[in-house]
Amino acid sequence: MVNFKSEIAKAISKITNIDEKELETYIEIPPNSDLGDYAFPCFKLAKTLKKAPPVIAQEIKEQICLGKDILEKIEIVGGYLNIYINKEELTKNVFWEIEKKKELYGSSNIGNGKNVVIDYSAPNIAKPFHIGHLRSTVIGGSLYKIYNFLGYNSVGINYLGDWGLQFGKVMAGYDMWKDEYDFTKDEIQAILKIYIRFNQEEKEKPELTEKAREYFKRLEDGNEKEIKTWKWIRNLSLANYQKTYDLLNSKFDSYNGESYYNDKMDAVVEELREKNLLKPSEGAEVVDLSEYDMPPCIIITSAGTTIYATRDLASLKDRINKYNFEKAIYVVGNEQRLHFKQVFKVLELMGYPEYAAKCEHVPFGLVVDKDGEKIGSRKGNSVFLEDILKEAMQKVEKIIEEKNPNLEDKKEVARKVGVGAIIFNDLSNSRIKDEIFDWDMLLNFQGETGPYIQYIYVRTKSLLEKAGYTPEIEKVDFSKLKETEAIQTIKLLYRFNEIVENAALKNEPSIVARYLIDVAQSFSSFYNEHKIITEDKAVQDARLALTYCVGTVLKTGVTLLGMEMPNKM
Repeated sequence: MVNFKSEIAKAISKITNIDEKELETYIEIPPNSDLGDYAFPCFKLAKTLKKAPPVIAQEIKEQICLGKDILEKIEIVGGYLNIYINKEELTKNVFWEIEKKKELYGSSNIGNGKNVVIDYSAPNIAKPFHIGHLRSTVIGGSLYKIYNFLGYNSVGINYLGDWGLQFGKVMAGYDMWKDEYDFTKDEIQAILKIYIRFNQEEKEKPELTEKAREYFKRLEDGNEKEIKTWKWIRNLSLANYQKTYDLLNSKFDSYNGESYYNDKMDAVVEELREKNLLKPSEGAEVVDLSEYDMPPCIIITSAGTTIYATRDLASLKDRINKYNFEKAIYVVGNEQRLHFKQVFKVLELMGYPEYAAKCEHVPFGLVVDKDGEKIGSRKGNSVFLEDILKEAMQKVEKIIEEKNPNLEDKKEVARKVGVGAIIFNDLSNSRIKDEIFDWDMLLNFQGETGPYIQYIYVRTKSLLEKAGYTPEIEKVDFSKLKETEAIQTIKLLYRFNEIVENAALKNEPSIVARYLIDVAQSFSSFYNEHKIITEDKAVQDARLALTYCVGTVLKTGVTLLGMEMPNKM
């Protein structure tokens, strides 16, 4: 497919003798299509060429060598060159490329041979999947798919919270009270009740804390009974989580949690000592980061135990050795920003600056209700993700019963729409913002929501089926698509690869989500203004080809977010 931006930069480079790659970064997309398809700010060249921007613009306009298959016209506005490309050629390029690549349209091989390690989800075992882990799971899951789409080898790591004093509490409580709870219906809920009870009684009976420490010490020492109970709880938790992961289309290549690094931390501590990075501080051992305007990074606590930073350094060393990563991404809440800055800086000081530079914390905001209250806080809202996903599916099924009672596979459609609504609601705004969880908003079939995009996709399928359409791009008369709404939609489709690459560059799936809303709305405008199925066969074929292309891109796009498309709604 012709890269119009690259061709424009190449033509300007021949006139100015400035590197075409540099020039390509200057080219903008005007906010209004009346101002051209691309705009080139000539004032960026004024210092180098020692000329006024309007003079540069005039010289480029007069000398530029771009064939009619690319250039329609150029206008000068102030110091800008407003460049209009050949719309028929644009349409031909987009349609042929989509027909050739189909669901791979927009993909690339820029990441070939490179590993991207993505650490996401990471729930604490022995508890049901809390809604607080939704954002990490959905954002990380989308990044996993986006990087794979660009040719990288994504490595999804679920760094489970499967070690620590909490397991001493669970095991001690289990031994004391297991006969008081029903494990036949929902084992994980029974374990959670024991854990909650232990924490409550611990406040009045401090001796329970010592009991928990004893149990965890036996686990650390490899006592057979405690190891067996720990493995049972871990496997039980993973089986429970898998149901949610299957619904969310989340995939992991490793479930190495905190426990995996239990015997690997001594080597990290020893390396830090050998490199004279550890300093005593109030009974603890720390890496002094005052030179970098950060508090000290604690490695060994005053109680002589390791801590999160120690485990994260051990896991980073392990991931360097296993994956030799191009990027190591941590999809973890915004409150851990300082922690990761410290860990990455310590890794650099240990002598791994090239890998430290490839590490990135991808933070995100909270899940809040429409009143701004954190979900699951004082109001006692439902907090278990499985419950919320089931509720979403039930609500959609009820809507279907009201609006389309004769629809086949109602439950399957309700699953795709309900789960898709939850995923899209999470990804539709910048991840750093808090996610507003409002049933009325996220299940709206008309707003900027997942169900709206699915509805527009189903409309494209319905139109194509009604017309008995099969893709025959070679027969399309591209000149028949001249309407403003059609051209606007085609220009959006053309940018799909650029959008996906930008989402990876910024680790921001919302870029893809917002783009899909733009495509859906643009096509909807076209559909509302112009009949797709019409008496003029040449016009109909061209419009059906556009409909097919829109449906293809919408489906690929939501797949990158972790959603699925229904064929009917």
